[in-house]
Formats: sequence, C-alpha cells, structure tokens
Amino acid sequence: MRRALKLLALLFVCALAMLATQAQTARKINADYKETTLKNGLRVITVEDHSAPVIAISVNYNVGSLDERKGRTGFAHLFEHMMFQGSENIGKSEQMVLVLNNGGTMNGTTNEDRTVYFEALPSNQLDLLLFMEADRMRSLAITKENLDNQRNAVQEERRRGLDNQPYGKSGEIQQELIYDNFAYKHSVIGSMDDLNAASVEDVAEFFKTYYAPNNAVLALVGDFDTKDALAKIAKSFESIPRQPNPPMVDMTEPEQTSERRTTVDDVLARAPRVDVAFKAVAGNTADFYALQVLSATLQGGQSSRLYQKLVKEKELTTGVGGFMDEKRGLGAIYVSATLRPGATTADVEKVIYEEIERLKREPIADWELQKAKNNTRRAIINSLQSSLSRAITLSQYAVYYNDAGLINTRLDKVSAVTKDDVQRVANKFLRDSNRTVVVTMPKAKARGTTAASGQ
Repeated sequence: MRRALKLLALLFVCALAMLATQAQTARKINADYKETTLKNGLRVITVEDHSAPVIAISVNYNVGSLDERKGRTGFAHLFEHMMFQGSENIGKSEQMVLVLNNGGTMNGTTNEDRTVYFEALPSNQLDLLLFMEADRMRSLAITKENLDNQRNAVQEERRRGLDNQPYGKSGEIQQELIYDNFAYKHSVIGSMDDLNAASVEDVAEFFKTYYAPNNAVLALVGDFDTKDALAKIAKSFESIPRQPNPPMVDMTEPEQTSERRTTVDDVLARAPRVDVAFKAVAGNTADFYALQVLSATLQGGQSSRLYQKLVKEKELTTGVGGFMDEKRGLGAIYVSATLRPGATTADVEKVIYEEIERLKREPIADWELQKAKNNTRRAIINSLQSSLSRAITLSQYAVYYNDAGLINTRLDKVSAVTKDDVQRVANKFLRDSNRTVVVTMPKAKARGTTAASGQ
C-alpha cells in the first residue's frame, strides 16, 4: 500500500509539473506567418489557420491624421468613408452588401498613425475578398457626389460623437494642449471648416499618394493554402502600379517644461471631470511596456490604487480609469476621473498626484506587478483570439514598427518589466512639468439654446 501511495504521489507531482509546463507553453503566442513583397511593393503577410472555415483580411495603409496638413484636418478619416463608395467594378456600398450576404463582416478605422480596412468571410470566398480589395485600391470612384455625401456623413459623425456628447470637446482640447507638433496636435475627425474645404482634386491627390500598393500591408489569416493564396494575391494586386513613396512626417516633439492647464465649460456634462495626461514615449519601447504596467497598477480595475482611493476610500469619484496610449510617435499616459456630488476637482487632483508620488518613492508590491502583467497579457491574448483580430494586429505591427513578428514577442516584453522599471518611468515621465490637465465643469444651458451644432 505504501509503495502504491508513493507511486501515486510521484505521478501526481509529475502531472503537476506537466500542467505547469503546459501552462507556460500556453502563454506563448506563435503566429506562424509568412511575409512576401510583391513587385509593386505591396507587403503580404499570411497565416494559415484551419481551426475554422473562415478567412480574414486586413489592408493597412500607412496613412493617418498625422499626414494631414493645416487646413485639411480630418482628411484621412473622410477618405476612409470614401473607400466604401464603389470602384470600377463594385457599385456604391456594394462591397458591404456582398460581404454581408455571404455571411461576413467588414469595416474600416482611422487613427493618427494608420487607416485599416478589414473583412472576414467563409473560406470559400477568398476570390471575392481579394477582388473587392484590389478593385478599390486600383480604381476608387472619386466623384463630387461621393465626396459631398461622405463629407456630410463625417460631419454628422462629429456632431454625434464629439460636439453633442458630454465631455466630447474635452479630449480634443487636451490633445491640442499636449502636443506642439501639428502631426498629433489635431483630432482625427478634424474641423468642420476643413472638411468643407476638401475638394475632389484633394481627394484624387490623396488617393494617388497614400493608397498605393507600396504604402500598404495586406494580412490574410485563416483557412487557406498559402501557396494558392499568394498566387491569387499576386494575380489580383501586382498589376496595380506603385507610386513614389509619400513624404516622411516629422513626429518629433519638444520637451514640455511646465504644466499646461485649462477649464472647459460643458452644457452637456452633469458632473465635473478631471483629465490628466503626461507626455511619454513611442510604442514598442522598453519604457512603453513599463508604463503599461504602471498604468494597470495605478488605474486598472477595482483593485487599482486610484480606484481604491478615489472611489472606495474617499468616495470622491464615481469612477476612475485611463491608459497608456500607443503611437508610432510620442504617446501619453492618461488618467480620467468623474466626480461625485460635493467633491472638488482640487481634492481629486490631490489624491491622483499623491498616488503618483508614492509610485515614485517606493517599488510596487509583488502582487501588484503580477496583477498588472496578467491584466496586460490577458488584454493582448483576448485581442488575438479571432482570425480577423490577428490579421489586423499583424498588419498594424508591420505598418507601425516594420515588425509583424511583434505579435509573437510582445508578451515577453511585458513579462520583462520589473518593479524598478515601473518606479523609474514614474520618476522619468510623471512629473508636474510634464502634465496637461483639463478640468470639465457643468454649465447651465442658456434659455432658448440647444446643444452645439458643430457648424
């Protein structure tokens, strides 16, 4: 019996060791991708995944609002809308109909650093998928009717999402305060006046400059044969002529030497809000990953330091949160807190700055470091579960950092962050002279007025 118990104990220990090894292995991400460049400069990334009969494509263009010039803000986002207005062989809005009728999904997004279009379809629709994306890259329908229609759509989007939203203007104002370089100083959605000023000639020139194959990355993930898919991609895209490389954008930002602050009166807000930001670093740097862990410690979830202090202990705010922004150029770390009735913005700011000073003085606890890493890793892994999300991520890493392989190594970069790293970046970046503060105060609406029209 004793020998049997020893054997069972040994087997149990071995099983635990095996499970631990499997758990460690499970934490690794291994997207077995292949990268190819066509003769016209289009970069192609493929990942076979036969776990489901699905294919997903992401076409990521190396253009965002940072490429805009003064007087033409909002142009990259306006152009994103134009790309759904038809091309030589695809009618207006027909691409969306074709995708939805075949059981798929599609969309596009623009930010400061890139514009991406993506679709997911059953795997037997690869030819349709490639045909649609190649047709609009080759022959977008650029007409005054389409421009006017989509200009109005974007202006309405601005009204709904920014001008007529509580705290909608606060973020735009804070961005203008944080940055000195025009590349990041203006909002992605742009101004009404600039959108009105866009012409058909502007659109045609923008398309020729930035929507060229040599300024794009195509990522295809899913249930296909790589050799067959690459042959079809070459057939669909390689005849599209390349263009001169777009001009490089200066993203350098001067060092901030004193606090920047303003107050926004908001007739739509029902409670005061404090928004604090600190200029930081570009994404995919050692300091960036340390700041991600710092942000998770400071404000990530209900066990975070600021939530416990501001919401639970002192009952000054209804919530608090924020993030470390990832940009190709200089990003920032953001903190946002909405006040409870009776609380003052001065008291809320005091608590935020006290907790930041504590991060500077003393290392975070082991459990805080592990929790922050776990939360950051979980967010990364959750974002890569679908073929579509992996296609988007691969194309974005290729555009941002010229490194699609970051999808496999990003977890390691987070895991490498130490308590000393967190304390170091807190002292390096979370300085009084490096912060930008926007305080939003509710304002009574004047009698007989309505919310901002955005005109």
